[in-house]
Amino acid sequence: MKSSPTRIVILTASYGEGHVQTSRALRQSFGKAGIEQVKIIDLMKEAHPLLNKISTKLYMKSTAASQFGFDYYGWSYYITRHAKPNNVWNRFYNRLGIKRLKQLIQQEQPDAVISTFPFGAAPLLCKSLNIPSFTVITDFSLHSRWLHPDIDKYYVATEELKTEMVTCGIAAQRIQVSGIPLREQFGRHALEDAPNKLSESFHKLDPDRKTVLLMAGAYGLKVINKMIRSLLSMQECQLVVVCGKNEKLERRLKTKYANEPFLRIFGFVDNIHELMLISSCMITKAGGITLSEALVLQVPCFIFKPFAGQEKENALYLAKKRIAAISNSTDELAVQLRHFFSKEKFASQIKQRIELIQKESAADFIVKDLIHTIRQLAHL
Repeated sequence: MKSSPTRIVILTASYGEGHVQTSRALRQSFGKAGIEQVKIIDLMKEAHPLLNKISTKLYMKSTAASQFGFDYYGWSYYITRHAKPNNVWNRFYNRLGIKRLKQLIQQEQPDAVISTFPFGAAPLLCKSLNIPSFTVITDFSLHSRWLHPDIDKYYVATEELKTEMVTCGIAAQRIQVSGIPLREQFGRHALEDAPNKLSESFHKLDPDRKTVLLMAGAYGLKVINKMIRSLLSMQECQLVVVCGKNEKLERRLKTKYANEPFLRIFGFVDNIHELMLISSCMITKAGGITLSEALVLQVPCFIFKPFAGQEKENALYLAKKRIAAISNSTDELAVQLRHFFSKEKFASQIKQRIELIQKESAADFIVKDLIHTIRQLAHL
């Protein structure tokens, strides 16, 4: 085993954008550390293309199905959440992709393998080949699939998550509280930018109004319409709606609200950090990456109808910390927002609580610690 790594493989999956974004953030930090040979591999896509196509489509459709009471993703998440490592379900998942992964490792000859998605095949195979394996958990909650006895080190978002893993039998020295890796745009330096200057340059938003950022891509047209009508009734607010890759929703909203002076509608934007910086608060779903980005930029979050599974658990964690609010109807959301805007102190109190748990430069921290850990393992 090399004492100084030069080649890294990062394993990820396309179930949502979070795992891929985390992988890219890590590759960016490895580059800054002088390690340029970093390959990101979507293992399920490489190893089981048909199964990957079906499963990713089912995952994307699960949110719509849950609205009609058929929450198959949520059911499967909670049924398997506390399963033992030798459980039949986990043994099955731990074999997925192992044949293709072995071929990829032989081809790439990495000095370490990092997983940003729970692939049991990775630590299993890496141990047999004497290659260090690492896992970056991309949520604030724990699921049994992340745990494997052969992982050399875990990187997690919070102290609470580390404590939970220790109770599951993982040695404390194998767990590092790092935060969740984010893109460079979400470094702490972003907070030093002038919000009013950004506001003026970003599509003529009014710097004298409180900006509510609505991440709308995961919600249906009917729900978004109700939200928009409710929020526009608040005299002190302006609303920015980001539809992401939901082009159909973007077209319909732009047609319907073409003459609304205090509403801006966007599709996919690559500078979402700027919109976050000028926003008083954000309405969003509860993905680990999105919430981590909001924490770094100190944006209070209102989580609307979190989807069952890790997103619901993420939402519950932040709500317990009193840095996010959960609503299950547009009426409840409107009450929460009116309460939030009623006194300036609420925003400052939330930001103070955010500072107690936020982690910055997680990707840089992980890369530095990972290189140090590889050197230690090389001398054992």
